[in-house]
Amino acid sequence: MNFKNIFKNTSSMNTENTEIDQELEETILENNANEEQAIVEELSVEEQLTQDLAKEKDKYLRLFAEFENYKRRTVKERIELFKTANQEVISAMLPVLDDFDRAITEITKSADESVLKGVELIHEKLKSTLVAKGLEVVDINVGDVFNADFAEAITQIPAASDNMKGKIVDILEKGYKLGEKIIRFPKVVIGQ
Repeated sequence: MNFKNIFKNTSSMNTENTEIDQELEETILENNANEEQAIVEELSVEEQLTQDLAKEKDKYLRLFAEFENYKRRTVKERIELFKTANQEVISAMLPVLDDFDRAITEITKSADESVLKGVELIHEKLKSTLVAKGLEVVDINVGDVFNADFAEAITQIPAASDNMKGKIVDILEKGYKLGEKIIRFPKVVIGQ
């Protein structure tokens, strides 16, 4: 072997080694780039999952709040329904109560004490039963200032004095409320 051949062989080996080294470096760089890209992709996937989780939590909280509002609303409606469920029956009984009031007034004029006590007993029984179901008399008196929110004016008459102008002069029919709702307004006469 001569020196040229050795040099050629060494030179070609060096060239091959350099090429191998370059390929190895390129492969390492490529692997590092792929790993970095995978890390970046992992972070973006992780970030994406975090965002998705936050969206789902928000959706869940909104749905839960909406359901809680629905429950409160239905409970409130149910309570209102129970309060006014008897409204039609009680409203139908009001004329009977009025008749008892008129009967007691007329029986009081007569001298028959036992009839008066019997009618008063039945009247009180009916009245206490209706009160137990939530019926209340609308509190309004002669001399009160007229308020259209709580009474119905049937007519106006000239006031006996200046201080009775715009005030209730007479109550023709009692008013009743069931809970907080007025089911029959009192009918009144006001001074003009």
